[in-house]
Amino acid sequence: MWTVNAKDARIPALGFGTFTLPPDDCHRMVKAALREGYRHVDTAQIYENEEAVGTGIRDSGIGRSDLWVTTKVWVSNFRDGDLQRSVDESLRKLAMDHVDLLLLHWPNPEVDLAETLGALASVKQAGKARHVGISNFTVDLIRRATELSPEPLVTNQVEYHPLLNQDPVLEACRAQGMALTAYSPVAQGKVLGEPVLARIAEAHGKTPAQVALRWLVQQEGVCAIPRSRSEDHAKANLEIFDFELSADDMRAIKGLQRPDGRQIAPEGLAPQWDS
Repeated sequence: MWTVNAKDARIPALGFGTFTLPPDDCHRMVKAALREGYRHVDTAQIYENEEAVGTGIRDSGIGRSDLWVTTKVWVSNFRDGDLQRSVDESLRKLAMDHVDLLLLHWPNPEVDLAETLGALASVKQAGKARHVGISNFTVDLIRRATELSPEPLVTNQVEYHPLLNQDPVLEACRAQGMALTAYSPVAQGKVLGEPVLARIAEAHGKTPAQVALRWLVQQEGVCAIPRSRSEDHAKANLEIFDFELSADDMRAIKGLQRPDGRQIAPEGLAPQWDS
């Protein structure tokens, strides 16, 4: 498994995402994914499946020290005190004494960012998170967060796939020595019917989904966290490290980006996105 270096973190380049997975499916898929070779699992407080993630990890038989586990703090828990208590609850559900990465799930303009980042840093300083970071932050918010955070921020987790241009955010992350973690890496399935991906996939003996994931992790500083309810699909998603896209392939896939490519922008949570 490749890793992405960000500050002092070594993040497995491909992780297993658990967004929208109900507990039974989550337990089954986390267990199966880890047995197939994944070593990076992503969850969040709002997903309501942290307990299932923890059980799936334990039932996989893979040692905790061999894994990278990420969870995310929900926006209602961003005040000092609330954030720390919510992390204790997450750790209780996961049955762990720490996570490898703790993220702020979305920006919350209702709470002073310095207060939230101070609380986030205190969790790391207490040994309950090895690393901290952010999610769904724009270029301006990345700049503000890195200036205000008492601890290094190692990633910004955002929607990223061949239909969505994230060049400004990716450049901002690189400038700060941060990784970019791509969620919804196949645009909720919308990339799979693209003829360009089908052509490149056929040339490499791969699927369009595998090509889309390879396009992401082949970029400097980018991780991806595909989610699946299918054990076969999860296994296939892992099989992207035995081929390489050419420069022409990379450019052709980037050419799929379009103004309406964003899939996830929940009202009341989404910031003013970078254009």
